[in-house]
Amino acid sequence: MSVVDVPTDTAVRLRRPPTWLVLSGLFAALLLTMLLAATVGAAGIPLARLPAALGLIAPEAGSALAGRDQLILWSIRIPRIAVAAMIGGMLGAAGAIMQGLFRNPLADPALVGVASGGALAAASAIVISDSRFASHILFLQPYLLPLAAFLGSLGTTMLLYKIASRGGRTSIAIFLLAGIAIAAIANAGIGMLVFVADDRQLRDITFWMLGSLSGATWSKALILAPVLLLAAVAMAFIHRGLDVLILGESEAFHAGVDVERLKRICIVLVSAMTGAAVSVCGVVGFVGIVVPHLLRLLIGPGHRLLLPASIGLGAVLLVGADTLARSIVAPAEMPIGILTAAVGAPMFLLILLRQRGLVGL
Repeated sequence: MSVVDVPTDTAVRLRRPPTWLVLSGLFAALLLTMLLAATVGAAGIPLARLPAALGLIAPEAGSALAGRDQLILWSIRIPRIAVAAMIGGMLGAAGAIMQGLFRNPLADPALVGVASGGALAAASAIVISDSRFASHILFLQPYLLPLAAFLGSLGTTMLLYKIASRGGRTSIAIFLLAGIAIAAIANAGIGMLVFVADDRQLRDITFWMLGSLSGATWSKALILAPVLLLAAVAMAFIHRGLDVLILGESEAFHAGVDVERLKRICIVLVSAMTGAAVSVCGVVGFVGIVVPHLLRLLIGPGHRLLLPASIGLGAVLLVGADTLARSIVAPAEMPIGILTAAVGAPMFLLILLRQRGLVGL
């Protein structure tokens, strides 16, 4: 039962934590998770050596490990942590926006086909990279996979928006149904590519579909940062509209909200964040469902706090999941999508059961 369903006298007695406490707690949790992630891995860096590796203090005289620690930390581990935090934040915020837009806690960016469109483009790039055509695009080889995934996500969004828009109005129901259909078409295309791929290509496609942060670099972090920054700025202007939209589109319109403009902004934000995430790490599911739902149980449905908190908790969740993925089977690495699905799928079922009134969560 949500707060809005609770009798008024009970709702008054419920105490929500103050905004500063929630955001400070998430920030502290993110710092602790990043600190743990910096020390854990196939080449572990003990906490006692971490300050020297970060350059905060001078390394001990005669220490042969100081150079190795600094190389691992600044070239591999810190960029990976930064990329994981930004992708987790974007997926969490995209899920919160989607759920507010559809007025449904089960909405997720993957449902509208954005992730599937990016995955199809990425799988196509993997297969094309070994074909004769690849000789004509050698200059794009290092960026072919993320560029294809981003363009695939963007193209899917533009197609969905065109299908759902008519007479200057966008139907959210049509947008969702068309997204499900396009996701099915994209999955069929991926299946065909899997059928024609050789063994190496098949491994690459499978690893991409399961999600991985093994290719994180500083250059990819610099690509993600502007997307997250612009999205965070835009969230400051849409939180009130999403709050009022919960009452219905007609009520929101009469309350002074430009509903169509709000829909367009939300769709562009979700597509940009999801496309950027898919272009770097592949398909990572359930973050957009789990993060906003957990936060609503803790802080309530108000988007003024929910949106920035979703960025924080999404970052904590994905940094922690990535740390576990590269340490649980070290020195090998488990695809991160397996871990997020292992946590997210049961949570998804709990949300369904809660909506049916079968559990009291």
